Amino acid sequence: MTWLITGGAGYIGAHVVRTMTGAGERAVVYDDLSTGIADRVPEDVPLVTGSTLDAERLARTLADHEVTGVVHLAAKKQVGESVERPLEYYRENVEGLRVLLEAVTAAGVASFVFSSSAAVYGMPDTDLVTEETPCVPMSPYGETKLAGEWLVRATGRATGLATASLRYFNVAGAASPELADVGVFNLIPMVFEKLTENAPPRIFGDDYATADGTCVRDYIHVVDLAEAHVAAARVLRSSPGRDLTLNIGRGEGVSVREMIDRVNALTGYDRPPTVAPRRPGDPARVVASAERAATELAWKSKHDVQDMITSAWAGWLRLHPEAARTRR
Repeated sequence: MTWLITGGAGYIGAHVVRTMTGAGERAVVYDDLSTGIADRVPEDVPLVTGSTLDAERLARTLADHEVTGVVHLAAKKQVGESVERPLEYYRENVEGLRVLLEAVTAAGVASFVFSSSAAVYGMPDTDLVTEETPCVPMSPYGETKLAGEWLVRATGRATGLATASLRYFNVAGAASPELADVGVFNLIPMVFEKLTENAPPRIFGDDYATADGTCVRDYIHVVDLAEAHVAAARVLRSSPGRDLTLNIGRGEGVSVREMIDRVNALTGYDRPPTVAPRRPGDPARVVASAERAATELAWKSKHDVQDMITSAWAGWLRLHPEAARTRR
């Protein structure tokens, strides 16, 4: 079986490619390289440069490589940017998915794994978010992911395509330094950046209804996330017509203040954070129930927060060696 992995040159995508090929699966990467990095793709894995909006190129790629399953990770994914550029997000994330699904069904592809997000939930008022928690996304990005789930599910029901929508929580860490996230959009790299600049990390709001007043999130190691993709792909392959929607998290909450303290301790920095006003739309607590993923995929996370910080820091130092020199 050959899996087409869209967005396979990105941070998460590169880990999915390495994990799938390491598990003996054949893979082809399809990426427009707008944010992906070609060097992340192993030499023995074909790389096709193209957009998911290019129906002709998609059809040719599926046929040329005899693709039988798709893992769709290619998407625009910055929440703030989506608010400023909603039309672009709907075009890339929803229309791009529609074009891809049309090509997939025409080619007779049997399995489809969709990269969704905990952003579909918005501000859930619950200790643990289950797959039945109401979805009330608060950004165009979250809306496009929820619309994508609907589109994937409807296509599966109409055509028999086996589908799985994986709702990621907060992804962190790296399998190796060269695969680390190069963006500075999530908490851990944002803290690294401030420390490297000899500046205090920032906490946005410390008056939430949580144990220490700061937001609580569920962090998942990118390697565990990649392994969840392999598990989902194999379940779909053995279960034609299957329809799954699953949270991919650890079920353990870590507060922003606790995470900053851990980063300080591990890196050797000692810079207490400053507190800034709350950001609009930040929920107090978003922590996954991952029981369904454990049951349906026989999958469970293996890496803890310390692993995430350690591996992410190694990747940060590879790109920012000055971070080691500025430590005090």
